[in-house]
Amino acid sequence: MGSKQIAQETFDDAVQENITEFEMDPEEAVREAVQQFESQGVDLSNIVKAVRQPASENGQKQKHEILLTLDSLARCVADSDLNEMAEQLVVFSDQCKEQLAFRYLAGQNGAYSVVFSACQLASGDRNLMLKAFCTLSAILDGQPDLLDAAGQDLLLQTLKEYREDADMTLAGIRCIRHACLKHEQNRQDFVKGGVLPLLTGAIVQHGDSADVVRTASSALRIMTFDDDIRVPFGHAHDHAKMIVLENDGLRVLIEAAKAFTDNSGVLSELCATLSRLSVRNEFCQEIVDLGGLNFMVSLLADSIDHPDVVKQVLSAIRAVAGNDDVKDAIVSAGGTDLIVLAISHHLANPQICEQGCAALCMLALRKPENCNVIMEGGGALAALQAMKAHPREVAVQKQACMLIRNLVSRSRDFSQPILEMGAENLITEARATHRDCDDVAKAALRDLGCKVELRELWTGQKGSLAQ
Repeated sequence: MGSKQIAQETFDDAVQENITEFEMDPEEAVREAVQQFESQGVDLSNIVKAVRQPASENGQKQKHEILLTLDSLARCVADSDLNEMAEQLVVFSDQCKEQLAFRYLAGQNGAYSVVFSACQLASGDRNLMLKAFCTLSAILDGQPDLLDAAGQDLLLQTLKEYREDADMTLAGIRCIRHACLKHEQNRQDFVKGGVLPLLTGAIVQHGDSADVVRTASSALRIMTFDDDIRVPFGHAHDHAKMIVLENDGLRVLIEAAKAFTDNSGVLSELCATLSRLSVRNEFCQEIVDLGGLNFMVSLLADSIDHPDVVKQVLSAIRAVAGNDDVKDAIVSAGGTDLIVLAISHHLANPQICEQGCAALCMLALRKPENCNVIMEGGGALAALQAMKAHPREVAVQKQACMLIRNLVSRSRDFSQPILEMGAENLITEARATHRDCDDVAKAALRDLGCKVELRELWTGQKGSLAQ
């Protein structure tokens, strides 16, 4: 995707020129404009690729449909016409949900202030508030910068006032979720404003609502992200600790899972959040003590045919396996066999292969006894099959190399069986293909007993480094 940007007006003028100057029909004119700009490396993801209506008789240019709807909504808000506002909110929300380009164009033309005013105007009317907050969620999706301090206060206050209302809670959390994704300042502001107990409280209060539990869990996880490239250092780790230590987050999430034993979507979401909270040794152990490991292993066994769930569970197992005692608990629970089964069952899925190899790698680290179990269960063979299936996936190659190294570093008896599986050629190929694999591949080959060329980059003598 190109990095250059153009204004909507520039694109619209190009389309209009194709129609008037080159007598193209509207659809052809749009296609030609898209091809023209993309060939120049222009990113059109935020551009509405449609034809505006022709200019009116007074010479005033017509607008795109999303802006016409926004104008109608703005008039309703200005006139305090609540009945018409309710209808326009639904229409505008539906249009915003169609694609980011519509939301972006609306956002650039004052949509946030109009929708925020609609939320204020709807105060006290639950049904109208639901429509307004759903629209706010739609306009914030992919545009977290639009939210201001007044909007943050409104969302927090609404969650407090309507904490017993599942639908209002869900609408508010969806807004917060969109506002915090890839926006570190919003995350910090919401956490300071007290959003964490509101989110964990929503899971407890509405533990029978799959939508609330899933969305609140997702919002908690987003608070632990470090995904805003504009900020050098985020508070992801601090937020994770606050969720666990100050809001009993691990217990809340694991208890919530008990109500959704047949809902793989909710369980997958809870697993993903637990993995983000496994940032300290004692947190990993607490997850096991609370029954979280048993639920993960059972979920992996029951949902082995669902790749999205499998990927999240493997990621969670990998995270909690950072604790050496938890490693043993995972192996004792039969986790290694299930991980190997998951890799073999989803061999065509690079993400599952990566997470599976990474989980086995963690289980093997500093644990010769676990290495025996992994070898007997076919873990090394599964990793090598993953390498063979995904030669271009650097993450798969890297994790598989690390697993092989961990298996043989303290158990040299495994070297020959692994070499007989064809490990040397696969690891050598990974090293040659992926620069990021060089160190781990070299270490794996060395511990397997293979001949490795070790270059001495600098000897302390005057001169340049070896290239």
